[in-house]
Amino acid sequence: MDPAPPPLVFRTLTWIGIIEQLQRTRAERMLKPLGLSFPEFSMLVHFSHGRPPEKTVTGIAADMQQLQPAVTKTVAKLVAKGLLKAAPSATDGRSKLLTMTAKGRAGLARALAAMGPATMAAFADWSARELEQLFAGLDRLKVYFDTHR
Repeated sequence: MDPAPPPLVFRTLTWIGIIEQLQRTRAERMLKPLGLSFPEFSMLVHFSHGRPPEKTVTGIAADMQQLQPAVTKTVAKLVAKGLLKAAPSATDGRSKLLTMTAKGRAGLARALAAMGPATMAAFADWSARELEQLFAGLDRLKVYFDTHR
């Protein structure tokens, strides 16, 4: 199969970026009444994958491709809210091992529930097959970018 011509490739990536911006703005409005910022929500989602369940600021920064000071700031807010727990590392006295608390899991569940209806509405007229095809293509693209950092 011939690759798409470059203009379509760039247009596709531009559309993904526009979708991300529109969804993020929508999510921020829904998260605000819950007392969560979008970066806090994103970090809780990251922790929900649980691989590994304990993380460090350095590891999160690498995984999420963010600057360490920004991650430190978000982690501090989540710890202050009781959504993450910080414990001293047994191997590195300078770092903390971070885990999501039961309160953090409940907060993430509330956030997902709050965003659920609007998110589901976006796909209301999609067939299961169309959604599976979209996910398969996006997953393939995500895996490529993730392995070619």
